[in-house]
Amino acid sequence: MELTKLSRKRAVDEVYEAIRDAILTSVFLPGQRLVVEDLAQKLGVSLTPVRSAIQMLTSEGLVEIRPRSGTFVATLSQQDLEETFDIRLALELLAVEKAVGAIAAQKLDRLRELLRILAACGEQEDGHRRHDEANHEFHQILIEASGNKRLAEMYSSLNAHIQIARLHAAGSDWRSRLKAEQKEHEEILAAVERKDVQAAVSATRKHIEGAK
Repeated sequence: MELTKLSRKRAVDEVYEAIRDAILTSVFLPGQRLVVEDLAQKLGVSLTPVRSAIQMLTSEGLVEIRPRSGTFVATLSQQDLEETFDIRLALELLAVEKAVGAIAAQKLDRLRELLRILAACGEQEDGHRRHDEANHEFHQILIEASGNKRLAEMYSSLNAHIQIARLHAAGSDWRSRLKAEQKEHEEILAAVERKDVQAAVSATRKHIEGAK
């Protein structure tokens, strides 16, 4: 059986990516109602790919369809947050254990650079956005350094929920934890640099439990 090469993405894939990106970059906020007709008009597509994209986002946990109410950007309950961080903890502990001794020198250089970026975020006007981007990259580097593709795939799926959690935190005093978070990141990196698995795992646990 031969497959025909696709010349471009399906409309539903493009719509899915557009809406997903809008959710994860705070264009659409947690709890905001999404009107299929409005989305279709703004994106210049028919209703069908929008409805299909909404179903994909629902299965991913980014969108909620409430009977007789409509479609909304997902919000997270306390239990949702606890479960998300518990799974995140398990994945990142395994990742950092595998990453120690395997991470490339240039990745360590990038982690050091990200710490400098994170240290300056509290004084910047767009600090929350820059913080989220640098923080995400810091953890993503360690996930990828584990060399475990299945772990990375699971973390990627979970990351959407982590991003939603960060959106909830955007309205709070997010700067209040920056000093402690910076120290935690430094401890993780220091342990990875000296190839101390036990210390790296311990520092990672402390960091994620603090974030939780």
